Amino acid sequence: MNVLIVGLGYAGTRFLRAFSHINKNIDAKINFAYVSRNPKRSDITYFKDIDMAIKQFNPEIVVVSVNDEFHTNVIKKLNGYTGFVICEKPLANTYDDLELLENNLKDISGFCLDVVERYSDATIVLKEYVEQHNLRLVRANFYWGKDRINDHRPTAGVTSEIIHPLDLVQWICAPDSELKLKNIQGVRSDFSISGSDVLDSVAITAYLDKAVVTGYSSFVNIVRKREVDLVFASPQKKLVYATMVFDTPVWDIDYLRIWEKTPSDENIIVDMKTSTNDSDPGLETIRKLIRLVTDVTGYVLKGKKPLQPFPDLQTAIKLQRLLNTIESDAKTIGPVKYVVGNKRDVYNDEKSLERLG
Repeated sequence: MNVLIVGLGYAGTRFLRAFSHINKNIDAKINFAYVSRNPKRSDITYFKDIDMAIKQFNPEIVVVSVNDEFHTNVIKKLNGYTGFVICEKPLANTYDDLELLENNLKDISGFCLDVVERYSDATIVLKEYVEQHNLRLVRANFYWGKDRINDHRPTAGVTSEIIHPLDLVQWICAPDSELKLKNIQGVRSDFSISGSDVLDSVAITAYLDKAVVTGYSSFVNIVRKREVDLVFASPQKKLVYATMVFDTPVWDIDYLRIWEKTPSDENIIVDMKTSTNDSDPGLETIRKLIRLVTDVTGYVLKGKKPLQPFPDLQTAIKLQRLLNTIESDAKTIGPVKYVVGNKRDVYNDEKSLERLG
């Protein structure tokens, strides 16, 4: 099976590591190639052009892992491609033509957007509990941020970060419903090399059916913080509480607690923390991504049903429309000036897990 990675930067390298890990445990050998402006490594086949790569390498899977602003250019090159596409989130930039993108991907055999927190045990267990006990969302709140000040990578801004909690709340609580944004406030700044007026933080209010959703997301949050709090109503007319914390204190350590309150105490239903296998440090930061690529590989090779439905193209488009609204409708202040010297201090530390991801 041939896997073509378009963009072998931080995100593309994580996909390469994930596919390489499962390559040891599947019947078919995975061959890799990549597309980049310039060669980056000699052990993998290199192409400078996507058209030539698809023609000569004939990939069963194409991974779109270039920077956000270049997704549309790559997807245009995939017009007529009939294999499977994995796309790093978000699908596109906020002003791209979504109908054109959808049309360019009309011939593909499958699609998976990399909203990787769907593959956390915390998400999987909570979603199953909500479905099995017919819980109805009453209230949701999230806080999702990290520090990308003066990072060397271009970015579309905080829309690339808020996509995670927006997806999780809908996926877990009401996957067949559509989140309706009501109010959006934000801050713009020069935190990114992408510009002097980039949306770096937003606070939103919204409805998901009759439930109220609030949240804050930021790319200038100093420290990584990824939390989602939920309150549900049960058919027995009781309130059920849930909290999820992701990648804390380190990557891939996620926490879930589900409980009910009693007149004198709490009835704890679930209290779980994911664990990591320290004997294999090569899996650092990619444990959830391995689940994603395992599902895609099984589907492509054997038509195997994924352990959970792929975040498909329609899901990606629905999320992108929310991001587009956030970018266009946010009432903002700023821009904040993080460049305080004669020139920007650019941080290029590929080992800083607080900054990456």
